[in-house]
Amino acid sequence: MNITAQIKQPIQSEMELFEKKFYESMSSQVALLNRITYYIVNRKGKQMRPMFVFLTAKMLSGGTVNERTYRGASVIELIHTATLVHDDVVDDSNRRRGFFSINALWKNKIAVLVGDYLLSKGLLLSIDHGDFDLLRIISVAVREMSEGELLQIEKARRLDIVESVYYDIIRKKTATLIASCCALGARSVVDNDDEVENMRHFGELIGMAFQIKDDLFDYTDDAIGKPTGIDIKEQKMTLPLIYTLNNCSKDEKSWLINSIKNHNKDKKRIKEVIALVKNKNGLAYAEQKMLDFQLQALALLEKYPDSDYKKALILMVNYVIERKI
Repeated sequence: MNITAQIKQPIQSEMELFEKKFYESMSSQVALLNRITYYIVNRKGKQMRPMFVFLTAKMLSGGTVNERTYRGASVIELIHTATLVHDDVVDDSNRRRGFFSINALWKNKIAVLVGDYLLSKGLLLSIDHGDFDLLRIISVAVREMSEGELLQIEKARRLDIVESVYYDIIRKKTATLIASCCALGARSVVDNDDEVENMRHFGELIGMAFQIKDDLFDYTDDAIGKPTGIDIKEQKMTLPLIYTLNNCSKDEKSWLINSIKNHNKDKKRIKEVIALVKNKNGLAYAEQKMLDFQLQALALLEKYPDSDYKKALILMVNYVIERKI
């Protein structure tokens, strides 16, 4: 059994029911919309976000979930899917998880409208059932994701990022969504602010580790579905690069900045940038930071009694940093 199947095992029946409810939550009177949402549902990824919702809820409740848990998982997936559809338009990307993106098949105008539709369906699903506490958690995540993306664009133009700003960007851009999944799962079954905050923080730490792992993929030669050096080509400031820029000579720093700004399409130059980052211990430093976040996340689970759900969450934390894609 592979690791994702092991993680899913204690929530198998919930995930199957969730898929039905999620598909129903997208339904529309417009045939074109239904055709597109059917396409989206059938090309789902690993479904890490709903898995976090259900595992957190079951760990805290002793193994039970309720309708609010399902709604929370559906809302987060609707809103996450909306942001992915919009991201593909922004990035002018033709592929998503190995399949054609919505904008590649139906063009940008339809893709933006579909993203807006999914966003509104997510909001209405919460409002129609009075889940305003869940809606607040999700709305904060959407606001922070937008801020994180814009902060990254603003900083990429100047290439003057310090580590603290980088952490702020990835906390908002990536970690906030996983944090909101864990907070949602908790809030759906317990009415205890400290518990909800503990699980939110747990999700945030996993999200930080997840993004640093993504950064490290940019420097590996493995076939991971994303070509090496793509972040450098896009002038994205990743942790290995930030560390190197702050720990090299003045001449090396000028050469690095010039390479990223003016020669980011030159394959030979990108290979030289990657080699310098490796030589300056940029990868080793980023790996250590990723492990620090992992250990902090695992420490937050220690106070909970042992259960299949806790074991699955521990597996999930380890999977985030050991994954090959």
